[in-house]
Amino acid sequence: MANANIKRVRSSEIELKDKLVGVNRVTKVTKGGRAFTFSAIVVVGNEKGIVGHGLGKAKEVTDAISKGVDDAKKTLIKVPVINGTVPHEQIGKFGGALVFLKPAAHGTGVIAGGAMRAVLESVGITDVLAKSKGSSNPHNVVKATIHALSLMRDPATIAQQRGITMEKVFNG
Repeated sequence: MANANIKRVRSSEIELKDKLVGVNRVTKVTKGGRAFTFSAIVVVGNEKGIVGHGLGKAKEVTDAISKGVDDAKKTLIKVPVINGTVPHEQIGKFGGALVFLKPAAHGTGVIAGGAMRAVLESVGITDVLAKSKGSSNPHNVVKATIHALSLMRDPATIAQQRGITMEKVFNG
């Protein structure tokens, strides 16, 4: 994800809401019996274009979630949201997961599955058509969705990069 248009954000200045995507119980068998730990994948966002994801592991579920939130605050990126939807179609890949995001008209809602829905709602997207293909592993789906969102560019940025007016971006 070494992309030039990823804008890192400091978590100290913004109010973030966290969403739990999934919790796994991990069992390690030792000679003294079974040792249980928990891993939690968490998505945080301000619902105004900022999102991040994190993984926390601990012996208690609540500790794992709070560690996941702390980890997520370190990976925040800024995403362009235009009228509650994404600016253009985009494919994101991570591991075996492949996600497809497509802009939708106002009133459509978030048409997306579990792990993708958590990311898209945390960003503040209210209308989008999304499809998850390949692996349904929540870790990889979350990372693929954030990869797709990190590749999004708004028309103003494109106009500035190309040195043309906004009208020329749309009219070719």
